[in-house]
Amino acid sequence: MNYIFFGSPRFAEIILQKLLDAGFPPAALVCNPDQPVGRKKILTAPATKELVTKAEGTGPEAKIQILQPEKLDAELVETLKSLRPDFFVVAAYAKIIPKAVLEIPRLGAIGVHPSLLPKLRGASPIQSAILNGEKETGVTLYLMDEKMDHGPMLATRTLGTANGPWPMAKTAYPELHDALANLGAELLAEILPEFMEGKITPQPQDEAQATFTRKFTTQDGFISPEDLEAAARGDAEKTAMADRRIRGLNPDPGVWTIRDGKRIKLLEAEVTNGTLRLRKIQKEGEKPKEVK
Repeated sequence: MNYIFFGSPRFAEIILQKLLDAGFPPAALVCNPDQPVGRKKILTAPATKELVTKAEGTGPEAKIQILQPEKLDAELVETLKSLRPDFFVVAAYAKIIPKAVLEIPRLGAIGVHPSLLPKLRGASPIQSAILNGEKETGVTLYLMDEKMDHGPMLATRTLGTANGPWPMAKTAYPELHDALANLGAELLAEILPEFMEGKITPQPQDEAQATFTRKFTTQDGFISPEDLEAAARGDAEKTAMADRRIRGLNPDPGVWTIRDGKRIKLLEAEVTNGTLRLRKIQKEGEKPKEVK
């Protein structure tokens, strides 16, 4: 099984770790270049690169070639071709992968998408599932083509618990993010042997059911003081809106309001008896604090 893994952030790191644990190390990792982070602009490696480079000795991680191209150009194409991959695995890789790259592996490129395709294609499927009030979500493995999250599906799995459906109405983004990454990794490790043997028949997506997401901005996280007060009084629509934003848009881009001319971050909240209760806030220029 000779494959190349594309991905940079924590979502991809979780999947790559699971594949390593399952005994499926990639021949190479393609991830973003190191970036300056924080006020001190400390040069920081992507999470997947850190996972690979922290390996010691002669374990599988130590043999993974790391590629960090600024652009997926002709030079990278030749490098990838030289590795003669059977397939790619692509998870949370922010760059658009051109046709010339997708055509390199003989079995295609497997995308790991955290939604039940064709629903919630695009940049923010996890956050959008919370904001939309979806009753369920899951992961889809699909063969990538030139269109966004569009190719035929190899496998899907709905997120659940040992006791039944996943509690979507109470889940915040970080928890749902990690749960979907783990689910995708487990499904991937499960189907890869059959995929290699040609035992999986890809199924086309139903275009009539397709929905799309977008990247959220700071302004999307704003809740007006009037709406916040209405939610605190039990207005059902405002309560649902505020609760979903606080669960779905933290930590990034963040949720906030204005009080006495100053910005206040709304970090945690809960719905009790139909009303919204703030649990943790951060006033401008201060540290986060619990709300009693």
